[in-house]
Amino acid sequence: MKNRCSWVLADNNIYIQYHDTEWGVPIHNDRLLFEFLILEGFQAGLSWITVLKKRENFRSAFNNFDPLIISQYNNEKFNELMNNSGIIRNKLKIKAAISNAIAFLNVVEKYGSFDSYIWQFVDGIPIKNHRKTIDEIPANTPVSDKMSAELKKVGFKFVGSTVCYAHMQATGMVNDHTIDCFRYNEV
Repeated sequence: MKNRCSWVLADNNIYIQYHDTEWGVPIHNDRLLFEFLILEGFQAGLSWITVLKKRENFRSAFNNFDPLIISQYNNEKFNELMNNSGIIRNKLKIKAAISNAIAFLNVVEKYGSFDSYIWQFVDGIPIKNHRKTIDEIPANTPVSDKMSAELKKVGFKFVGSTVCYAHMQATGMVNDHTIDCFRYNEV
């Protein structure tokens, strides 16, 4: 049996799959970075498993997280999303996803890619932590504080420091697998 980070519920295949194949793997694809940023925003105040269970519904409802399409959503599409029981129906979070698509496109225009913009916060190199237990993993760090402030300056919403740190963990900007986890040295 593989030793995993203790937050992974042994009887939850969604969590196991996510942990074993995605969490902490460095991502440099703009669309996928955008997807994680939007999903992390929807997760705020909820559990990540809630978002993971609805992930395919989110992809369908939000045009596979295409920021160009999302940036053009109108009131009709907003109302459609608010009535979609397959996603998290929070008015502020849905509005934030739309405005974040606009901010995302502005960042891409200015920096060439979102990847080059977001990875600058870790100088392009994943931070490899050495956590023995999940209790040692912080909710935020000075790097996520800075990322949050900068994202807000360029127009992003629902990007507090905790959301930014979760995004960093999910997209491999930081390796927070505990040292006893089989994925620790793999990512």
